[in-house]
Amino acid sequence: MKTIALLSAPLLISLSVVPAFAHDPSPASSVAAPVSQDRLRADVESLVGFGTRHTLSEQDSATRGIGAARRWAEAEFRRASEACGGCLTVVTPERMVSGNRIETPVRLVNVVAIQPGTERPDEVVIVQAHIDSRASDVMDWKSDAPGANDNASGTALVLEAARTLSQHDYPTTIVYAALSGEEQGLYGGSLMADYAREQGWTVKAVLNNDIVGGSHGSDGKTDDTHVRVFSEALRSDSNDELRSAMRRNGGENDSPSRNLSRYIAGIASADADDTLAVRQIYRADRMGRGGDQLPFQAMGYPAIRFSVAVEDYEHQHQDLRTEDGVTYGDTVQEMDFPYLAKVTRLNVETLAALAQAPMPPRVSAEAAVQTFTTVQWTPSEGATGYRIWRRRTDDAQWEMLRETDGATHMVTLDGLRGDDWIVGVSARAGEAESPVAAAVPGGAFYPLDTSEGE
Repeated sequence: MKTIALLSAPLLISLSVVPAFAHDPSPASSVAAPVSQDRLRADVESLVGFGTRHTLSEQDSATRGIGAARRWAEAEFRRASEACGGCLTVVTPERMVSGNRIETPVRLVNVVAIQPGTERPDEVVIVQAHIDSRASDVMDWKSDAPGANDNASGTALVLEAARTLSQHDYPTTIVYAALSGEEQGLYGGSLMADYAREQGWTVKAVLNNDIVGGSHGSDGKTDDTHVRVFSEALRSDSNDELRSAMRRNGGENDSPSRNLSRYIAGIASADADDTLAVRQIYRADRMGRGGDQLPFQAMGYPAIRFSVAVEDYEHQHQDLRTEDGVTYGDTVQEMDFPYLAKVTRLNVETLAALAQAPMPPRVSAEAAVQTFTTVQWTPSEGATGYRIWRRRTDDAQWEMLRETDGATHMVTLDGLRGDDWIVGVSARAGEAESPVAAAVPGGAFYPLDTSEGE
């Protein structure tokens, strides 16, 4: 690992742990108060009203198909921009795509609203959802495919986040995106990830919302008190050198996506006004399946997926029908809008916290064959201070050890044997705080080709 230049004298710290198993990065819950359950329902009903939003469906109709749905979402973003005095820039990146589920090349368009940051506009957090839908046959673009929960729910969440957060200014940029082509092969996610890289953005976090509006499972189980957050373990942009370093020094449970998931869990646990907890799922996505966070992870960007606590397979990817007394189809009637409002509020709180906080620093640690650990990190732009954290290798959450000022970028933790612990650092700007970046190979919140020492 490349040595990070020392920017200050080392600070010797004897261990005195501050209990902080639930990382509470920012008291941002008040910003989510305006989230409207009624608006969420109205948005879902509008999207369902287009009949189908299949990627291969009509592009030119004013009332049916993916084109009409995209133009409606664009109009909603522009309406939100008018309400904030033109604070959103709306763009529609597009490309021609083809593949196993797109036999004839088709025009693929994403709808994106950008809220520029006031201090660090190239530092970006993204909230996104796919707008397309499907029936039982993934190639069937003619049948009605209402796609209420999958994924009008996520698109409505993104629109509501834009309406809510655009009423405030943030140091860093927030991007709101409605993506096409997910059901045909994550094409919209790939287009969005490419667009982020082309803009030269420093992507701090991607929150992908896919199937977030239901609380009832197809087995009769109900859970409206949890939301699942999926995060990859080994970072997808790893190479042989990095994987070898991880085998020697750890890091298999500390990708930036995994630590973003821990950050979100801390925000949820600190919100006394809501009844939604995060169930962290230590997988990139559900078994054998995928979502639009995966193309971002492949490029080395921290990205997670929000999804319901229990899935209803009878009302997902199904033709509208009744068989043996069972009703199939992804309709509005099967949704839980109070639950969708809770997931939306958690997204809004997380986005607000991330958009106020600095980037997590790049961190390294020296601990081999000694009874103490020396941690050093590069400064984060806008940071006024840092926190040093530790986590047992078999624990899920971090414990906070100490705070430092913004001029300190190296500490020695006396008595902390590195063989037994993972250490990390978060950056603070006033009360706002970043996720923890772990001092392990692959722990940096940057793509591998821009990460020092990796």
